[in-house]
Amino acid sequence: MSNPTPQPYPIDEVLQKKRWNLADAFRYCERLARNHYENFPVGSVLIPKPLRPYVWAIYAFARRADDIADEDFPEAERLPALNAWQGLLEKSQFVPVNHPVFLAVRETMRKFQIPTQLLVDLVTAFKWDVEVKRYPAFKDVLYYCRHSANPVGRLVLLLFGYRDEALMLLSDKICSALQLANFWQDVSVDLLKNRIYIPLEDLQRFEVAEAELFEKQFTPRFRELLRFQVERTEAMFREGAPLVYGTKGRLRLELKCTVLGGMGILRKVRRLDFNTLETRPTFTKGDKARILGRALFGFRRALRPPKAEPKSDAAPVVTEKTIAVAADEGTPP
Repeated sequence: MSNPTPQPYPIDEVLQKKRWNLADAFRYCERLARNHYENFPVGSVLIPKPLRPYVWAIYAFARRADDIADEDFPEAERLPALNAWQGLLEKSQFVPVNHPVFLAVRETMRKFQIPTQLLVDLVTAFKWDVEVKRYPAFKDVLYYCRHSANPVGRLVLLLFGYRDEALMLLSDKICSALQLANFWQDVSVDLLKNRIYIPLEDLQRFEVAEAELFEKQFTPRFRELLRFQVERTEAMFREGAPLVYGTKGRLRLELKCTVLGGMGILRKVRRLDFNTLETRPTFTKGDKARILGRALFGFRRALRPPKAEPKSDAAPVVTEKTIAVAADEGTPP
């Protein structure tokens, strides 16, 4: 890396005027993570306690960048603010930056030998959220996922001490699939932001006009369009699923929950008959219990393509003792 990128925009000046020590910086990141708990991975429970501060640090970095891209600044100021955020990241690799997120991130990167590029990629994806509203081809959507989602999986593997590139590539499959599942779930939400993540080549292939999306016209053509997206995303989850058996302990259980959660989103899209133009499927507490139960007692079986989706099913009985034993010793397939 050469010289740090200059900061073209003042950001978080109030935070930077306060004096921070490392312990306070990590506590700040924890508060930020807990305040956004609905978006925080189940890993907050399954990740070993000594690792949690470092997960919170990375989460705080991404959470703040996400807020810059979507909410906290007028649209005209979002790119300059994201450039400033990246500038602080790059500066922090040379000297400590008096900002709680970057003090915690700097220590996390030092301790776990994390490449700066992974965090730069995340910021790049947030910049695209501001600038790019359409994606011509599926490969372009995957390129976005490579920056927005795949770094997260790689960061988690690094925190747990896994550096094998073969595992990283399997993680990329899962993370891209998870991002895609969120896209197909959030069609109605993204339309409100004038964003369409369904590739334009597929809209053309299935003869669905953009105007039909904004008018919320649920047609047989749209149903088949989204069915196509769901099916290839399910295939990606299954391709990446062997990652869980390259890991052990709590991370294995966390990854199983992640895969089953992503596939659960797609299952809910199916139950809506693929109509996410007006409705966004959501998870209930019962859904989350079923995911954990299947992760503990039937992961391979849960990956099989369903013959017919029942409207409801009972969740296996899961106790704290069951979770502790499975997390620490590894769970059966």
